[in-house]
Amino acid sequence: MKNVFLGEYIKQRRLDLGLTQEQLCDGICEPMTLSRLENGKQTPSRNRINALLQRLGLPDDRYFALLSKNELEMEALQKEIVACNANHRVEEGFETLKKFEQIADHDDQIAQQFILRSKVLLGRLDQRYTPQEQIDLLMQAIRLTVPRFNLDEIERFFYSTDEIKIINQIGIAYSDDGQNKKAADIYYQLLKYVRKHFEETITSVGILPMVYFNYARVLDLCGRYEDSAECAEEGRKACLKYGHYQYLPHCLEIQAECAHFMGDDKKSADLYRKCYYLCQVIEYQEGLEITKKEAKEYLGMEFET
Repeated sequence: MKNVFLGEYIKQRRLDLGLTQEQLCDGICEPMTLSRLENGKQTPSRNRINALLQRLGLPDDRYFALLSKNELEMEALQKEIVACNANHRVEEGFETLKKFEQIADHDDQIAQQFILRSKVLLGRLDQRYTPQEQIDLLMQAIRLTVPRFNLDEIERFFYSTDEIKIINQIGIAYSDDGQNKKAADIYYQLLKYVRKHFEETITSVGILPMVYFNYARVLDLCGRYEDSAECAEEGRKACLKYGHYQYLPHCLEIQAECAHFMGDDKKSADLYRKCYYLCQVIEYQEGLEITKKEAKEYLGMEFET
């Protein structure tokens, strides 16, 4: 794919969404850089192109760009760090992150943003950062590319999928800090944003199920069981509709717990069974333990191991 085609691709999508160059590239690159990209006269670094495509709600794998040796190494390290987080390999993750920091340009906001977010994700696993420290790091991260970001005005700005994940993590940190009402407000705003902007496209990377699940979780913790169950049901539907099943057990578990607290133990038992056997099929051990514990505590149910 020629660079000029990539620029036209970005320009047409930007115009379709009614965005100015300044709105699209704010915090990512200078408007002049975007203008030169759209005109086929310049190709920014890959991570900047990815961020622009994400803000437009477009997959970032529809184009071909030659990568420098440094970019290839950074991309490989990023994948390793993400895998370490997913598999709870904290020390290995931090060691890999150090290598990434050594080759990342200090002036590359997107790379620095990845570093801060990765520190929070890995550090949360071994509790090396308090929830407030996590919030501070994440706010620093989001403001690298959205300088005027404000938690009270989330819908005011335009985000890439990575930026949405940072806001999601901020909500988790507030919940970890016991501030579930604040977390619920963050997810309320974030859900409105996600449903308004590119809902069909953004769910292709699992964003909508992720936000539904986390919103349902904090509503549950706030004792708003009816609202939580409704939100978890929407999350369940989104998982099935778009084929993103990683949040499906979580949504079922929340629905089961809410059903119990709303007085419908028959429905609760049925949902716990579905959740338990789903966790067995996908070999999700943590989900199995949570489901067994709650089902026994709330309903006196025992599952055969």
